[in-house]
Amino acid sequence: MNSKRSKTGIRHRAAVLAADLATWASKKTGRGSGGMIGGLIAGAIDPNLMSSLGNGRPVALITGTNGKSTTTRMLAGAVRTKHSVATNEGGDNMDAGVISALLAGRDGEAVVLEVDELHVPNIAEKLDASVLVLLNLSRDQLDRVGEINKIERTLRACVDARPDMTVIANCDDVGVTSVAWDSPNVVWVSAGFGWVGDSTSCPRTGGAIIHEKRADGILDWYAVKKLPDGREFRRPEPQWRITNEGIIDATGQLHQLNLKLPGNANRGNATQAVAAAVALGVETETAIRAAEQVDNVAGRYSTVEFEGRDVRLMLAKNPAGWQEALSMVDRSADSLVISVNGQVADGQDLSWLWDVVFEHFEDLKVVAAGERGTDLAVRLGYAGVEHELVKDTVEAIRSCPPGRVEVLANYTAFRDLKRVLDREGTTKDDAAKGEEK
Repeated sequence: MNSKRSKTGIRHRAAVLAADLATWASKKTGRGSGGMIGGLIAGAIDPNLMSSLGNGRPVALITGTNGKSTTTRMLAGAVRTKHSVATNEGGDNMDAGVISALLAGRDGEAVVLEVDELHVPNIAEKLDASVLVLLNLSRDQLDRVGEINKIERTLRACVDARPDMTVIANCDDVGVTSVAWDSPNVVWVSAGFGWVGDSTSCPRTGGAIIHEKRADGILDWYAVKKLPDGREFRRPEPQWRITNEGIIDATGQLHQLNLKLPGNANRGNATQAVAAAVALGVETETAIRAAEQVDNVAGRYSTVEFEGRDVRLMLAKNPAGWQEALSMVDRSADSLVISVNGQVADGQDLSWLWDVVFEHFEDLKVVAAGERGTDLAVRLGYAGVEHELVKDTVEAIRSCPPGRVEVLANYTAFRDLKRVLDREGTTKDDAAKGEEK
């Protein structure tokens, strides 16, 4: 027994040392932030490392198709008002990224992690998650994760296996509601309907879902077909709600919410982050103030000065995310660059472009860019949007006249552009600091 413990301890120490060296080398050589490589190496050396790094700390996991990084940043900020926190702010949300975050935050008193939907069961089990935040479920990378119902079944099994885990669930989303339906510790949050195009059938019966507006003006939904046990499957009454006025908490009290981030989706994200923070012992007002301090997430929504242009960056990765991001485009800007790649990390099937409403950009100069810029240009043509095609995203920005340029890009297009702008541009915060000096 002692020999076994000794070998386990040696393996653990070797894994941690190797991860630290790999992370340092990745940063030193400029090949990356080290958010993945350290975890990959450490996990290969010690398969039990993730469990040991959990170390009995309270753990909150955030998952869903859209909004993971933003909600994680808001929740981590709220929890940080009471405890030191280990979190994956870089967005590396699979097993290797989680291990790297736990290694970097090994002294943190609490853990707040965004997690890829398909990795939730394994990570929740290994870290004994105490809180799971379920944001939304819509079509994403079909070539990687498959249909929504597959994800719903995977998450539902995780929730059913962990009855003591508190689940913060968006009851406006049909798939999320199905995942959390039988949880004895669910907190229902009305976070906004957003994308309902994928919520046409009940994940449990296959019957149709009806969306309607109630007499009191609140949007509602219900399944035509009852569940096998005879229960009616319909939108639960929420304990927390986001409204135009602010957040209504579980006691019915209204709290003002003034986010720095744009869009209704982020208001819903903030509401779920606050509800989760309260479940972890943070005061409501304290959690709201923390959410309000978030002004960008890994460069998203940030503005960079680049060669006489103020470039605002936005990220979108799937139909629901694109539709929401398009609603945030500042129509008073001078130009809009839309950049689309089709690498593995983006999903190589871009047929979803035809599900996004690109119409009505008459007052903006529009440039299609990215490795799959031609696909995008065809879609914009059918949408009746006048545009130019400049595949290199940096050159596309340079083709815009001096002034304000909105940039909307998918994952690898955003990543590659941000590397250039980090090197050659100046953020608004940096410029302001320079003026103060």
